Amino acid sequence: MLKLIASDLDGTLLLHGAQKLNPGIYDLILELKKHGIIFVAASGRQIASLRHLFAPIADQISYIAENGSICLHDNKVISISSTNREEVLRVLNTIKERPGCTPIVSCVSSIYTLAEYEDFIDHMENVLHNKVTTVAKFEDIEEPFIKFAFRDLENNIQSAKHFKELFSDKFQVVTSGNGWVDLQTYDTNKGNALRKLLAELDIKPEECISFGDQQNDVEMLTLTGKSYAMAEAVPEAKAAADEIINSVEDTLRKILRELEQK
Repeated sequence: MLKLIASDLDGTLLLHGAQKLNPGIYDLILELKKHGIIFVAASGRQIASLRHLFAPIADQISYIAENGSICLHDNKVISISSTNREEVLRVLNTIKERPGCTPIVSCVSSIYTLAEYEDFIDHMENVLHNKVTTVAKFEDIEEPFIKFAFRDLENNIQSAKHFKELFSDKFQVVTSGNGWVDLQTYDTNKGNALRKLLAELDIKPEECISFGDQQNDVEMLTLTGKSYAMAEAVPEAKAAADEIINSVEDTLRKILRELEQK
C-alpha cells in the first residue's frame, strides 16, 4: 500500500531551469493526501525556498531540505545534522579560489555567502527566494554549519570531479542540478533523512515512491520500494531508479487513476 511519495525539485518537478511549479501539482498533492499519501519535497534547497515554491500548500507537505541536513514533518523538526566547522572552512577557502565557483554555507537560520558576490546574492534572494546573509569571510559565521555547496554554471561536473579528488576522504561531493555541487558528510543525504522520517511515521520503505535526477538523489531512489529517474537524469540516478520517465505530474496522475480504480 502506497503511503508516501518523495520528489526532488530541480531537474525533476522543476524542468529546464524553471523556478515556478506548475500550479496543477498542488491539486495532485492534495488528491494524494485524500488517499492518505504524504508528499515530501526533497531537495538541496533551503526550507524557505521550498516553502515559497509550495506556498499554496506549504503546511500540507513534509520537507527534506539541504540534501537531507534538515527534515520537517507537520512543521516539526525530525532530524538535523551538522558538519565539522574547521574542516568546512578549509574546503570553502579552497573552493572560492577556483575560477567560476561561488560557495555558500547553509545554517539553520540562513544561507551565508560572501558580500562580494553581488549578482549571485541577487539570484539567491530574488530568483530562488532563499534567506541570505552576507559576511566578509566565512570565518565570521557564528552558527553551526549544516551543509555547504558551490555553484559553477559553466563547469560544475569538472569542478565536482576536482573537489572529489581533493576532499572525498572527508566529504561526499555530488551534483545537485542547475550548476550546483553539494558537499556533505557521508551519512547526510536525502535517503538517510527519509529513513528517519519513515521511522517517525512507522512507514516501510516499500510503501514509498521517489523521484529524482541527480547524484544527490541516489540514496533516496535506492531506498524506496519504487523509484523513478527523469529522462535527462545523470547516469547514476538512472542506474538507481526502477523506471525512467518524462514527467512527475503524469506519473502522479497515473498513480491517482490506479488508486481510484481500486
